[in-house]
Amino acid sequence: MRFKTQLTNIQTFTKLTASLTSLGKVCWLRLEDSIVRFTIIPDQGTQVWAQLPVDAIFEPNTYTLESNSGVINLEVPIGALHRALRSANGANSAQIRLTKKGSVPLLALTILSSSWTTGSNAIGISNDEEFEGLFPDEGDRRGTGPRERETVISQEVPVKVLHESAVEGLHEPTCRDPDVHIILPSLLQLKSISERFTKLATIDTKTPSTTTTTTTNPTQPPPSSAVPTTTAPGGSTASPKLELSANMHGSLKLGIASDSLRISSVWTNLVNPALDPAQLSQTEMQELPSERMRRLGEEGDGEEGWARVRIDGRDWGRVLSVGRLSPKVVACFINETALVLYVYLPGSWNGEDSCLTYYINSYST
Repeated sequence: MRFKTQLTNIQTFTKLTASLTSLGKVCWLRLEDSIVRFTIIPDQGTQVWAQLPVDAIFEPNTYTLESNSGVINLEVPIGALHRALRSANGANSAQIRLTKKGSVPLLALTILSSSWTTGSNAIGISNDEEFEGLFPDEGDRRGTGPRERETVISQEVPVKVLHESAVEGLHEPTCRDPDVHIILPSLLQLKSISERFTKLATIDTKTPSTTTTTTTNPTQPPPSSAVPTTTAPGGSTASPKLELSANMHGSLKLGIASDSLRISSVWTNLVNPALDPAQLSQTEMQELPSERMRRLGEEGDGEEGWARVRIDGRDWGRVLSVGRLSPKVVACFINETALVLYVYLPGSWNGEDSCLTYYINSYST
């Protein structure tokens, strides 16, 4: 069994592991001839199934993969891998390989970086005056300016090699066609408002309750004067549930509601991405749930045209950390059942192949 390659996009790889670290401690890494897969399946919360072509993060010409099955499955502590990759930021080159130390399998990261010394030699020490004049012929040959110094950094991440039988029962969730599909607004803004709503709902106060509703446009967060400062007495330690809803007319609503608190933000003029007409006939297109929801929505005014899910506020905040990786996220709503996010990575030859898929179950009301 052998795996070795040069990293070609360290920044993207680092951002990817950062987004995965927020959702789980252990990642299933599946290395194939042309595809690299990252999967996180926590006991509770959001599942992540990421699929990237080799050239998205590795150098194809140096990519070496050898095993009896043509596949290598690894259980990787994703936080440790992320910390190792952070030390490679700004490096000239980096190589990752599967090796062993004794009986412990490791992902070994070898990083080559360079820096400029301020002295006149490779270790940055200036010429000592006491040697001046001893070698008069070398005066012109010795450099007096800064020099480049190379540094090699080695990082080791203990991993577990998984037999194919250990992972053959793991399959990506299957979902029916979505009721609504929409491109999310700025994830930075959405994360900020979501965390604000979650924090409001967890405030423990004994003051009387306040019910407030506020609506924002896609470019402005809710004004602080419209945000209530009280919630139900004896607040629960359980994470509050946010309600996320959308329609097929470019509208998205994020809200939270209880007996004592009601607040929401609305985005309009968002994009409902078109499906590929080459994959479906006109009749099949008209029968899709999303097209039925479009007709029910009556240009966005009818409540029956909205699809809704209830999601864990803290888990949702961690999911939105993927905004550091890509600005393009398509949300697919399966009404009262699940929310599926498709995160497309920029900068690869084929963006459709570089996709992270997040599966988030909806809580019952």
